[in-house]
Formats: sequence, C-alpha cells, structure tokens
Amino acid sequence: MEVKVPFVPVMRPKLPNADRLLPYLRRIDSGRLYSNFGPLTVELQNRLALHFGMPPDCVVCASCGTAALMAAILATAGPATRDRPYALVPAFTFAATAAAVELCGYRAYLADVDSDSWMLDPERVSHHRLLDRMGVVVPVAPFGRPVAQAPWRTFRKRSGVPVVIDAAASFDCIGSSPAQYFQEVPVVLSFHATKSFGTGEGGCVVSSEAAVVNRAAQALNFGFDTTRDSASASFNGKMSEYHAAIGLAELDGWTAKQQSILEVVQRYRRELSDKTLLSRFFAWPDISGCYALFFCRDQTESDDVQNELLRGGIDFRFWYGSGLHQQTYFSNRERDSLAVTEDIGGRLIGLPMAPDLDEEAIARVAAGLCKATVGPGLRRPRRGLSRSND
Repeated sequence: MEVKVPFVPVMRPKLPNADRLLPYLRRIDSGRLYSNFGPLTVELQNRLALHFGMPPDCVVCASCGTAALMAAILATAGPATRDRPYALVPAFTFAATAAAVELCGYRAYLADVDSDSWMLDPERVSHHRLLDRMGVVVPVAPFGRPVAQAPWRTFRKRSGVPVVIDAAASFDCIGSSPAQYFQEVPVVLSFHATKSFGTGEGGCVVSSEAAVVNRAAQALNFGFDTTRDSASASFNGKMSEYHAAIGLAELDGWTAKQQSILEVVQRYRRELSDKTLLSRFFAWPDISGCYALFFCRDQTESDDVQNELLRGGIDFRFWYGSGLHQQTYFSNRERDSLAVTEDIGGRLIGLPMAPDLDEEAIARVAAGLCKATVGPGLRRPRRGLSRSND
C-alpha cells in the first residue's frame, strides 16, 4: 500500500494569533475609531520609524503595498503628463509595480535588469534613449534584496527624473542597516500576509524628507491635508485600525519571528551544503526571509527540478514569471531587449518557506533538488509540466 506524504505548500504565512491581537482590538472597541489615521495607525507609524532609526514623521502607513507605491509616486512625481508619459520599471518584478504606475496615469516602459543583482542599473538607465520622456523611474528590490540609495540619488540629481524604490519585501533585509537604505528617495514596503513582516494587507512609505511623506499621506486621503479640500491627485488608501492592530502585534513578536525564520534558513543551508547545492541557494539575509530560491543552471535543469518537486508533493513558484511582458495585460508595452529577465525568470525557482517549516519538509525539498540536479549526461528526458507558474 502506497503511503502518501504530506503536501508541502510553497508559502504558509504566520501572523499574530488572537491572544496577541486582543489588547489592541479592545483599544479599538473602546476608542471607536476604525480608520482615517487613527491612534493605532499613528502608533504603528511611530514604532516603525523607531525601528528604522528615523523621526516619526518619516513613515506613513497605507492600506496595501500597491497603495503605498501609488502614493509615493504621486507625492514625488505627480501624475503622468503629456511630455513625460512613461514610467520606467524592471520587467523582472511582480505585476503590482507596473499596475501602480499605470494607475497614476503612466505607461509602463519595461527595462531589463542586471544579471548579478537582478535590479535596474542606474548607470544604464541614465543613458536610456527615452529618458527625457520618463516621468518616474521605479527600481525594484528583487525578492527583498535592498536597493542602495546613493546611485539613485545621483541619478535623480543628474537627470531630474523622480525615483521611487519599490522595496515591497525588504523589511527584514533593510532592518540591519536602515541608514543605508532609507534616505531622501522614498522607499515603499508591503505588509501583505506573505511578507516576513505582515499585517494581512498593508504597506508604508518611508523617506527622510518629511514633506514627501506628508504629501504621500495626502495622496492616500483624497488630497486632504489640514482641511477637507482635495488639493492634489489622490485616492483612498489609508490603513485601517484593524490592520494597524496586527502590525503592532507583529512588531511585539518580531524578534522571535525573525529568529524562527533564521532557524529555517540554517536548516536549508545545512541540507543543501551536504548535497553541494548551497552556492545556488538564496535566502535571508541576502533576500527576504519570506523567500527561498534555487537557481537552476539552465532551463533543462529547471524542468527536471519542477518535475521532481511535483512528484514529491512539494509546491513551488516562479514569483516573477519570465517578465512582465509575458503577462497578458502588459504584453504590448514598449520595452528594451529583456534577455536577462527571460533567462533568469525560468531558472529562479521559489521553494517552500515558512517561519515554522519543519526539518522533514526541508529534507524532502533538498532530496528532490539533489535528485534533479545530476550531471548533464545523466539527466532524464524532459517531461511535460503540469504545474502552473503563477
């Protein structure tokens, strides 16, 4: 009789439990303020600023990471204009990056990334043929790998083109040296449930320029500032008090959660080191602790790995796919040659990750990788894949 092994999901988020939330929920019940930058949201902003070593007026929270990105764009660049209709974004990113710029009126222009960093190269962007038509550039922190401020500050100064950094998953990567990554150029974080630091849904804008953060808050609140006059391009993107409650409880337990993530990463490294696969494994602190990535040598090996994981009941993802230009809605956007994006997109496989991923599951993943990554002469024939890459 065949014994079925438990299915291993690619991601199993873990947010604060009801007991940790209860004190904050009782405060909401008592105050009867549920949104509109209520006391819990303000407290969360202040505690995040303290966590990042910044003044309290340098962080504003939003209803989701996409809303935070839209607010930062409107606060920094404003809506698109006839003379500058494009927003330059990397093709190697999640769809939310392009969706946000287009909701601000821009037309996403897709650029390739560097093969080592997986990011936009500011020097290359500074010589782009359409630079004088770009209203904003949005570098992305791939899988949370932080984007350095200095080269983009130089780019902004020389070109005059506004920059907003989409660092959606970077909370735990930036935390070790925030002064290097939080400066004048606004940085956007996502607090989606799948991120290492999560509020269910949420996000924030961080900048050392308090005026930019204030304009972002205004953009999130119908263009209102000190009066009920809608004075700027805006929408409703405020964080609710309930999501702020989750964020506060998450901060309360953050040290323990980060330690749990570290222990999972260490188990992965031990298993893969024993199988001489460690050099192709990416995890915290190089990228965010909500991801574990395996870099296949080529597409044939990627196919073999996928098949082996499927056979073992192990879930996986291509988090960015093979580029935004492969997404139906963005398939007709203008773009540069995207050779790097197309090459790495099908080779970077997202492996299971969770703060409480157990040793048995990690051992199964490692065994599957080992079995699939044999020498080229020993590889099995390619088989059709039945797993969606979304």
